[in-house]
Amino acid sequence: MAPSSERIGLAQMTAAMTLSGTLGVFVLESGQSAWNVVFFRCVFGAASLFLYCWLRGLLRPGLFTRKTLALALAAGAALVLNWVLLFSAYRLASISLATAVYNVQPFFLIGLGVLFLGERPTRGKLAWSVIAFAGLMLVLRLSEAGSAGDGYLAGLLLGLGAAALYGVTAFIVKRLTGIPPQVLALVQVALGALMLLPMADFGALPAAPLQWGCLVALGLVHTCLMYILMYSAIQKLPTTSTAALSFIYPAVAIMLDFLVYGHRMDGSQIVGVAMIFMAAAGVSLNWSWRLPRRARPGAAC
Repeated sequence: MAPSSERIGLAQMTAAMTLSGTLGVFVLESGQSAWNVVFFRCVFGAASLFLYCWLRGLLRPGLFTRKTLALALAAGAALVLNWVLLFSAYRLASISLATAVYNVQPFFLIGLGVLFLGERPTRGKLAWSVIAFAGLMLVLRLSEAGSAGDGYLAGLLLGLGAAALYGVTAFIVKRLTGIPPQVLALVQVALGALMLLPMADFGALPAAPLQWGCLVALGLVHTCLMYILMYSAIQKLPTTSTAALSFIYPAVAIMLDFLVYGHRMDGSQIVGVAMIFMAAAGVSLNWSWRLPRRARPGAAC
């Protein structure tokens, strides 16, 4: 791979993950319910992705078979519901904690592989899973959930549900090869607009232009542009680089939650978040638990 192409890929992935990290602020500043936010994200995202795919000549007949279309729709339904749960979690438990819990998604993917494909996770992945679970327990603070507010634990559980649904989406999408990812995203958000139309509350639409701006940005920037950047970067970068850069997203989200809303985590939650991120990185980057062997006496350096 040419160094210039990889540099472009690094810039694209960095931009995509930075945009992803700002998602929570736009969701909260829109002032809309999670149902409305996701509905309008899908509407504006579908319109802009359709235009992009049409201009690029990606909307060719015969892209889908009945089976692949059914799989794409199932993945889309899981993705859209994942957004609803995650955006609800932002309001109940804060962007920081919802994002931290959401990042256990690689372990749901491992579990799905075990259940449906008969895969046997390595001892290393099992060890990382234990660390992630321990970190999750520190973040949840179950012993203090009652004193933290009625919605706190519910928000974190919604974030956990969102992670599980994202795992389902990723599990299905891995089996959809040969379909341009932008077209796949278009199918998913178009389905989302249809799915959520009955749930959208048109009697509580934004009154301020800034709120409408947030909703438009969620569709045009955080869906269309972000997906184009991300998928373009994935084509140019090795898997390890893609996995490493994906941790920009939670870092930006947590930083903005502190700067914009003043949300702070206590010491045990910070440790828990660090454990989740470390475990997720260990799985994504295939970090080994094996210690280096000692050099034998007289061996060359």
